[in-house]
Amino acid sequence: MCGRFMFEPEENPEIERIYQLALDDGFEPKTGEIFPSDDTALIVAGDRQVRVLAMKWGFPGFKPGQSIINARSETAFQKPMFADSIRQRRCVYPTTGFFEWNQGHQKYRFNYGAESSTLFIAGCYKQFAGVPQSVLFTTAPNDSMIQIHDRMPLILSKKQINAWIYDDNFAQRFISSAMPQLTSAEVNK
Repeated sequence: MCGRFMFEPEENPEIERIYQLALDDGFEPKTGEIFPSDDTALIVAGDRQVRVLAMKWGFPGFKPGQSIINARSETAFQKPMFADSIRQRRCVYPTTGFFEWNQGHQKYRFNYGAESSTLFIAGCYKQFAGVPQSVLFTTAPNDSMIQIHDRMPLILSKKQINAWIYDDNFAQRFISSAMPQLTSAEVNK
């Protein structure tokens, strides 16, 4: 599971460019620590190239007030809630790392290294009562994650973004890909 992530334009030039693209298009994604139901920056298909916008993180759940923020990538093509979206409306969450909690409730921040590198997470979106909303995909954890949690985000490299968004065959193959090794640091909060 991935319950929160960071979007820090002031800490990362690439995220600053992504943030500015959203602003230039009239969107105002939240910055800092992103919580479920926040409007976050997303990379989506455009007419000729990808574009950046802001969208609510989380599909409506089955109970009032519930939000579904993650979907298992391994079953997304079969699950009625996600199947149409993963086939037709894939997106990418640009982040500067994500958080996970272990069984002892200690909070850990994950990224490629100590600095706020850009980390891209695969997702999809759809409209609910005319409002676009998104979920991110999770997968089985690798060695860098398994001691903390039994799921991890489906992480793309920068060069895989266009393929994830536009290429159906790539998307179907990618959901079973090995994830990159990450580093973690305990957060004192």
